[in-house]
Amino acid sequence: MAVVREFTLPDLGEGLTEATIVHWMVEVGEVVAIDQPVVEVETAKAMVEVPCPYGGVVTARFGEEGAEVPVGAPLVTVAVGAVPDDLAGAGPGTGPDAGAGAEGGTPDAGGASGAPADGAADAGSGNVLVGYGTSAAAARRRRIRPGPGAGPMAGVPRPPGGVADGSAGAGAAEGAPGGSEAVAAGATAVGAIGVTAAAGTSGAAGPAEAGAVEDDGRTVAVISPLVRRMARENGLDLRELTGSGRDGLILRTDVECAIRARQERETAGAAGATTVGTHGTAGAGVTGVSRAGAVTTVGAATGAAAGEERIPLKGMLGAAAEKFSRSRREIPEATCWVEADATELLAARRAMNVPGAPKVSLLAVLARICTAALARFPALNSTVDTKAQEIVRLPAVHLGFAAQTDRGLVVPVVRDAHARTVEELSAEIARLTETARAGGLSLAELTHGTFTLNNYGVFGVDGSTPIINHPEAAMLGIGRIAAKPWVHEGELAVRQVVQLSLTFDHRVCDGGTAGGFLRFVADCVEQPALLLRTL
Repeated sequence: MAVVREFTLPDLGEGLTEATIVHWMVEVGEVVAIDQPVVEVETAKAMVEVPCPYGGVVTARFGEEGAEVPVGAPLVTVAVGAVPDDLAGAGPGTGPDAGAGAEGGTPDAGGASGAPADGAADAGSGNVLVGYGTSAAAARRRRIRPGPGAGPMAGVPRPPGGVADGSAGAGAAEGAPGGSEAVAAGATAVGAIGVTAAAGTSGAAGPAEAGAVEDDGRTVAVISPLVRRMARENGLDLRELTGSGRDGLILRTDVECAIRARQERETAGAAGATTVGTHGTAGAGVTGVSRAGAVTTVGAATGAAAGEERIPLKGMLGAAAEKFSRSRREIPEATCWVEADATELLAARRAMNVPGAPKVSLLAVLARICTAALARFPALNSTVDTKAQEIVRLPAVHLGFAAQTDRGLVVPVVRDAHARTVEELSAEIARLTETARAGGLSLAELTHGTFTLNNYGVFGVDGSTPIINHPEAAMLGIGRIAAKPWVHEGELAVRQVVQLSLTFDHRVCDGGTAGGFLRFVADCVEQPALLLRTL
């Protein structure tokens, strides 16, 4: 008999307390292997694929795409040991899903369900982070199709928070974060993991096949029975909504927004009829429902200006906002800056990039200058322990650099930058930048930096006073390198000039140390040969 195991959102480290569901990688009724990724989530640090430590049949999913889920909340339930009929008798090497045991239909450790044999199927791997799974390759996912009678899922206990029948009762899905898409094998379920068609619910299909055909022949993109129930109880026609979910999927938030908009419209209409005396005419402040299911504010009924847009501060955006605010609250920062002639630096970089040699970026050269400067002024490679009231000087330089991506600003970290050559720095910066733009940076690659290099010159600006990347103690800013008149060797000439700025925590050092650091950086920019003295 199958045992249902609940897999909750694990602690993803770095003090993260929640994550946003970005994309479900499995559907209800699919067979998953141990440590197979089941959902992609976005934390305040990065995008993470979360593998499930159990192998078996997915009986429920909790949370819609876009929903915020706290650590410890259920993600999926898995019927461990449940094997579909078409896999139960498969022997080793019989096909793409080979691996299920021949005797009694019990899969072995490498079987299609991913569950261990000998009664240990419910043990799971205990590995819930990407890169820490078992060495065995994940089996191909299989979708269980509804059958005419009881299947291998018969007798499986109802998953926690699941919906037992087509009525989608309030006690089922409403307790799950963001609304549950769970569908359990109940008395009215069809086949092994089938979804009831009672009360107009649809099967647990993917976004592209979600929905049920209405009377007019139009397919309504709805998966969750709770969404249909809410719409039915509130007299809302789902055909009038276009969902904000993946491929137009109608989510619970879309229905809630539409209901709230209608209530506000009715309230505004009643107020207008009372004050103006015109029956059925809504006054200022009427809100309407857009085709995307969102509420568009037109007037001042909710105290909002016409046409305003509200963007939730959550995910990476919220984490960045909190970090900026904390930095300004806790760190008494100061900024100093200087202009430097970068003509010789550009010439030195061109000399490095000879045919056949590893390509060296300008940012890598500046990073090497930074590590040399931090070796001379270690006070800036430190942090402040506010609880112990101590300055902690750090032995290694983990150099962060600001990188702009489609998902916003991120700060990848080059580990042990002080021990790398300029070629090694260039290769690692290029790798991290490419990974960041693809959204694939791990938490380890985004955290524990000790000093940040910010090249805002790529945006065409000369200077900036950046906010320190808490809990670091300093950040070096690099402006654009532009041709300007400059006194060179006693004569006026056109030179390539750059502005350098250093924002530092005044608790870790005074202006003399900060000025000495910045002057050393500027001298190396103007005369790159000075770096040879530090090697």
